[in-house]
Amino acid sequence: MSDFDDVMTDNISIIKTTGERFEGLKASVQRDKIFFENSTILVEPRDLVQRTMSNGGVETFEVIDPGFFEKVFGFAAHYQMVVRKLGVPEAEKAVHSITYNFSGANARVNNQSVDNSVNTVTYSSDVTGLIQTLRDEISKLVVSPSERSEALEVVDEIESQLASNPPKRTIIKSLLGALPHVESIASISASILGAVFQS
Repeated sequence: MSDFDDVMTDNISIIKTTGERFEGLKASVQRDKIFFENSTILVEPRDLVQRTMSNGGVETFEVIDPGFFEKVFGFAAHYQMVVRKLGVPEAEKAVHSITYNFSGANARVNNQSVDNSVNTVTYSSDVTGLIQTLRDEISKLVVSPSERSEALEVVDEIESQLASNPPKRTIIKSLLGALPHVESIASISASILGAVFQS
């Protein structure tokens, strides 16, 4: 546990300018700063941070300066983002202006339009991106070819489970738990669970 853990009580999502979205994250949101302890996500200027409050409200912030700090003494690598809070009209415009890059089964986007088609794939493009990030991280971090192959097979099974209707949380959680115990992999796994099974 790091010195920051006790103050990370805000629920946030990070929306990249590419359209990639990371959900189910913990941070400490201040008036013009956000403290965020997760070095596996690259935060860049103009990315958006959305804070979901317990009363159902959502605040949107634009990142001015990511303020990334490497691990030192008792502090893990973390962000001290300088941000600008957006008003509701400005926030909606900023979110809608993001370029979305979709891949995977039944990928689509309906921006301010009605979609009357039937989509049987239950997981979103956000999760598709996280699954790919998980594969990349395993390929990068797992040295043993046999262990890497086994881990990637687990990811294939996770993807298959996510495509079922509805996906089963206990099975997916168990599969994610079987992956190599590396901090970045655990963080991505938590993001996948948060994105698929939002309470």
